[in-house]
Amino acid sequence: MIGVSFYTHANASDSLKTDKPVFQYKNGLGVVAPDSLFSINFRFRVQTRAAYTSNSTEDLSASQIEARVRRLRLRFEGFILNPKLNYYIQLSVSRGDMDWEVRDNALNNSSPNIVRDAVITYKANKKLNLLFGQTKLPGNRQRVVSSGEQQFAERSIVNATFNIDRDFGLQARYFDHFGNFHYALKGAITSGEGRNSNASNGGLAYTSRLELLPLGKFTNKGDDFEGDLEREKTPKISLAATYHYNDQAVRTAGTLGKDLYNTRNLGSFMADVLFKYRGFCLYSEYITRETPNPVTTSAALTRHVYVGNGFLTQISYCFPNKFEIAGRYARINPTKSIQSLDLQKEETGFGVSKYLNNHRVKVQANVFYLRDENLSKPVSTTNERWSAIFQIELGI
Repeated sequence: MIGVSFYTHANASDSLKTDKPVFQYKNGLGVVAPDSLFSINFRFRVQTRAAYTSNSTEDLSASQIEARVRRLRLRFEGFILNPKLNYYIQLSVSRGDMDWEVRDNALNNSSPNIVRDAVITYKANKKLNLLFGQTKLPGNRQRVVSSGEQQFAERSIVNATFNIDRDFGLQARYFDHFGNFHYALKGAITSGEGRNSNASNGGLAYTSRLELLPLGKFTNKGDDFEGDLEREKTPKISLAATYHYNDQAVRTAGTLGKDLYNTRNLGSFMADVLFKYRGFCLYSEYITRETPNPVTTSAALTRHVYVGNGFLTQISYCFPNKFEIAGRYARINPTKSIQSLDLQKEETGFGVSKYLNNHRVKVQANVFYLRDENLSKPVSTTNERWSAIFQIELGI
């Protein structure tokens, strides 16, 4: 998520009067300079994880064991010169969080992805924010919600296949309301190559998103995190849709994935709904991606865009003591044109979480039934297996 300053003009005025910096500890560690020319707020978070995947549902011996620091993030945010001019920087410093495969992305991105966000925000007024730099595009909600605010250890296979992630460019966000009916309009024009790209071609990416909150705002920005930890006293709902077009995309997922052998124009549509009330939370999203010719070739090699659709539903209940139970079902479906190259996948999962300091400090355990099916065979073949994850998140 895009950070905003935690400081006000009042803070700055006080610092000038006392000629001392103003410190705060509510959201990380923050300080405002005595002359009010800048502020800085520092936060970190770490996810330590152990996971297991079986060979099949019958053979429970491990095909894979994961034991690592999945994420380690450092965040710096604040304002410079004026509280309207904000900056937000987020760095990934664990190997498992850099999304780096040199052999796959050698032309487009040949270095570790340490920089996740580096963006400047101009808060023109209470309704309009203008952003310039590298940060998340206004895509599907599960991607926009921070990985530190998730109720499962990982996002779904729908997100992994179809999300539009981060990119560099210009974004605008407009917020307004009619009485208790709130809405947000978000748009972006970006390079289309994704984060930390070496260079861009002549094509750009265009993203637009509409969010509707007909029953009013969520408590403490509850539409920005998963699960109803605030136990909304009245029903809250958000309805949203995104369209993203990537002209002359050079990677299999546009802003993500391996290098294509030829550019492709990709179109993605996303819709999601979020409902929260008294600890109960329902979240669903649908995503589809299309391109006229998904397969690219080089000599005897092929590389393709995953075209098709995906559907996700998560249901959870958070008890007053901040213990949560959650269920997930997700499925991705390739179109016929790539069924010989890619699989239909399903995941069905159950999770428990104990929130010690909301999402900042939590313990999570998940169990998943995973199923892959090759639809191109005369008699389709399947691969079924179990997965289990234990994760601790700690942050300030």
